[in-house]
Amino acid sequence: MFVDSHCHLTYPELKDRLPAVREAMAAAQVDRALCICTTLEEFDAVHALALQYDNFWASVGVHPDNEGVQEASYETLLALAARDRVVAIGETGLDYYQMEERKGGRTIADMEWQRDRFRVHIRAARTCGKPLVIHTRDSSADTLAILKEEGEDGSPGQAGGVFHCFSETREVARAALDLGYYISFSGIITFKKAQALRDVAAFVPLDRMLIETDSPYLAPVPYRGKPNNPSYVPYVAAEIATVRGLPVERIAEITSQNFERLFSGVTAGTAT
Repeated sequence: MFVDSHCHLTYPELKDRLPAVREAMAAAQVDRALCICTTLEEFDAVHALALQYDNFWASVGVHPDNEGVQEASYETLLALAARDRVVAIGETGLDYYQMEERKGGRTIADMEWQRDRFRVHIRAARTCGKPLVIHTRDSSADTLAILKEEGEDGSPGQAGGVFHCFSETREVARAALDLGYYISFSGIITFKKAQALRDVAAFVPLDRMLIETDSPYLAPVPYRGKPNNPSYVPYVAAEIATVRGLPVERIAEITSQNFERLFSGVTAGTAT
C-alpha cells in the first residue's frame, strides 16, 4: 500500500534492528522501500539489502556532505548502477547548510568540489538512464542552475529524478517541477511549524509527488525526536491526505504509482 521512497537502513540506528523494522513495515502496510547509498564504502551493504529482500531496491552515489570518502567517478557510477536492483543515482546534490560552522569557515566559492561531484552524478544518470535522488539544502539556486547547465530541462532523454526530503519554497518546487522532477515529502511535513511546507504539498501535482521517511532521521509526529523507520511513512501520507482533502488510501495509491513510474522495475514485493 505505502512506499518509502528514501531510507538509510544500513545506518547504525537501524541496521541491527532490520527484522523488527521489517515486521513493523508489514504491520503498517509499507510494502516497498528504496535503500539509499551515501558513500561508495557503504554501497555493498546497501546493495545487499536489495538483493536479499524482494521489496527493497538500492541507489548508488556519494552524498554532497561527505568528505574524506572514496570519490565516485563517472565510470564507477555507471558500473555500479548496472548491477541488479540498483534503480537510481544518488543521493547527490549540494549542501551549504551552516557552512561556516560545519565546514571550517569555508565559503560557497570553496564548495566547487561539491558542484563537481554533482555534475559527475548527473552525467552518469543521463548515460545509464536512471533517475537522480537529489539532496539540496540552502543551495537550491545552484542545484537548479547546475541541473539546467547539464541539460536537465524536462525534455525526453534527461535523467530526471526526485528532490528528496523537500523543505524549500513553492518557487523552488515549481522550478524543479518545470525541469521534470518529482517532489518527495518527509516527516517534516507533520511538524507544527511546517505550514509553509504543507502549502507546498497543496501545490505540487499529485502525479509528481512521493513520500519518504529519510530514516533514521526526521521521524514524524507523534514520534518526533525518536529514530525513524519506514513503518512511519503512513504518517507522512496522512498529513498530505489532510492537506489535499483526500483519503489516505488515495495518497498511498498515487505515490506508489509515482514510485513505479520514476524508478523502473520496482514491482511489488513482500515486507515479511
